[in-house]
Amino acid sequence: MHNLKITIIGCGNLGLALVQGLLRDKHINPKKLTVTKRNLSPILFLNEKGVKVTDNNVEAVRGSEVIVIAVQPYNLKHIFDEIKDELDPKNHIVVSTATGISSDEIDEMIQKQVPLFRAMPNIATDIRESITCLCQKGSSEKDNEKVEWLFNKLGTTLHIDEELMEAATILGACGVAFVLRFIRAMIQGGIQIGFDADTAQTIVNQTVKGAAELLIKNNDHPEKEIDKVTTPKGCTIVGLNEMEHQGFSSSLIRGIVASYEKIES
Repeated sequence: MHNLKITIIGCGNLGLALVQGLLRDKHINPKKLTVTKRNLSPILFLNEKGVKVTDNNVEAVRGSEVIVIAVQPYNLKHIFDEIKDELDPKNHIVVSTATGISSDEIDEMIQKQVPLFRAMPNIATDIRESITCLCQKGSSEKDNEKVEWLFNKLGTTLHIDEELMEAATILGACGVAFVLRFIRAMIQGGIQIGFDADTAQTIVNQTVKGAAELLIKNNDHPEKEIDKVTTPKGCTIVGLNEMEHQGFSSSLIRGIVASYEKIES
């Protein structure tokens, strides 16, 4: 699959993170990558890396096997109106990253039974550390292998029911921003108790990374690891209890639910 021809239509923040993540893999041939954007100037540097850069979506589709549509939901129909005549069910796989647009709705836009995937990666694709949730419609096992191979190059993949794709958007994509805001708050706290900003960020970044790796590698529930550092009458439990008194967990949960309700509205 190293010669899989991939097109990313809509090279904005997410699309650029996708292509830059792929370029970090030494097994990916840059000449097999095509990216499109209406305003090419911000992505012309990709030409120097061997990637084909164009503002012609139709041309990009003709030379590809997997077509990742990484545009905002309100632009999706316009893109499909532009490229649908070029889509060939035998030669093309379509992957949409648009939030809130179901596979049935996309089928209506395409008006063809093209193998279709919905994917929800996050911007950590840039460093190949994304979690990408996938669901599919009308695809073969070979199609599934190609798309999973692609997104496994950018982190890890998880197949879920389509009805959970919007929830995956909140937890996996919006969740990056939630975690980063938490990290920023920890840095600010570190500055208040005496560290300079750079030192505080170094400590916090590694602390957060280490905490995540503990859960991943030990396959533990967070509370099990928390119990290891909350000694009786210690400073950790005092800090945790104060955060909970101020609504730490409840505000985070309410934020997640509010974001989800925004998609559903």
